[in-house]
Amino acid sequence: MDKKRLEQFKKKLEERQQELRRVVSRTEQDGRDADSEVAQDIADKAANSYNKEFLFHQSNSERQILQMVESALDRIRQGSFGQCISCGEDINTKRLEAVPWTRYCIACQEKLEKGQLVEETE
Repeated sequence: MDKKRLEQFKKKLEERQQELRRVVSRTEQDGRDADSEVAQDIADKAANSYNKEFLFHQSNSERQILQMVESALDRIRQGSFGQCISCGEDINTKRLEAVPWTRYCIACQEKLEKGQLVEETE
């Protein structure tokens, strides 16, 4: 991959990283704020509990994407960005443009989703 293209992906990933960090921080603060609310009756307590659970799941999902974005930035620094971490083949550029933090080529991603490939950790 040429340096100009790699810089474009790096910039896109860094912007996404900053955005996700802000969202995760805001969601955590919203969760703390929900904890401090004094619920009056059982319905209020149930609604408060539901809100905290929703915020937890939202934050968890965003945190996972943030980890993938940070791993992609690490791969850029290591010189392996754009290569499938399973088979080592180049990942299609259109796939990287859509999901720059992807770790797998289409074939390996499909195998992973079918349970035919064990997810590798970085």
